[in-house]
Amino acid sequence: MSAARSFVYPPEAEPLWRPMLCHADYRVPAQWRPWLSDRGSLTERLLVASDRQLRVTIIQQKLAVPKLSERRVLGLRARQRALIREVVLWGRGQPWVYARSILPLKTLTGRLKPLRQLDNRPLGALLFNDPSMRREPVQVARFKAQSGCLPGLARGTGRPLWGRRSVFRLDSKPLLVSEIFLEAFK
Repeated sequence: MSAARSFVYPPEAEPLWRPMLCHADYRVPAQWRPWLSDRGSLTERLLVASDRQLRVTIIQQKLAVPKLSERRVLGLRARQRALIREVVLWGRGQPWVYARSILPLKTLTGRLKPLRQLDNRPLGALLFNDPSMRREPVQVARFKAQSGCLPGLARGTGRPLWGRRSVFRLDSKPLLVSEIFLEAFK
């Protein structure tokens, strides 16, 4: 097996992403609708909810081939690599959100080159402060508690987890941000 193929995730590891119909989408539990349908900055909402006790830890950041549905939504070729950044957002010392960002290499050029080195800064804070930012419609998905597409820290023990994702465009260059709410988030 070639090195490029070893980065490809099996399709069964991906959830079914579907458009969020509206803030009252009956397919999504009522408690999650305001969080999943909100088009504003999740970072800002979490800062308020945590009394400004929010921190970011990086799980990993590497160049790799994104999952099939991620490639499709970004228009990437089969073996095209991107910067994949996975973090956990902690509120009040608890893991609240697992976030996975896919930044195509063509996006990380010009004035956007600093996105390669975000360190522990939340990506959302940068996105929502960029005047060129445009957000495409939100998609939502339900994850099994022990989903193989989530890292160990993000896996739940019982109830399903809910997440959202959106393609953002900075200077018309795409990137994908997925955010999954973890069991400790209430």
